[in-house]
Amino acid sequence: MLNNKTEQFKKTQKELALIAKVLSHPARIAIIQILAEKKEIKTGNISDDLPLARSTVSQHLKILKKVGIIKGTIDGLKIHYCLDIKKLNDIREKYNAFFQSAISDFMCNCKP
Repeated sequence: MLNNKTEQFKKTQKELALIAKVLSHPARIAIIQILAEKKEIKTGNISDDLPLARSTVSQHLKILKKVGIIKGTIDGLKIHYCLDIKKLNDIREKYNAFFQSAISDFMCNCKP
């Protein structure tokens, strides 16, 4: 039986790592920023604002949707995408708690 080391970490640690992995591509950051600005956008129209092929943008959208950062509703042949504000707030709260616990009562003895 294989022992997956990832399973030995806490649920919150795995969630934060997954979100960090999803946000680690600049195209996904750009997509989130575009959706924040435009509120909603159709599938094909997102690629108009990015230096990427539609198929590549589609893959990034799929990843963002899988983790719940964006939502999509089908309208004929197009999908309308928007940010899931509840999920983004949840992510922000988790990262705020993570960084707060990392820096609280911290005194660095390292020299610059």
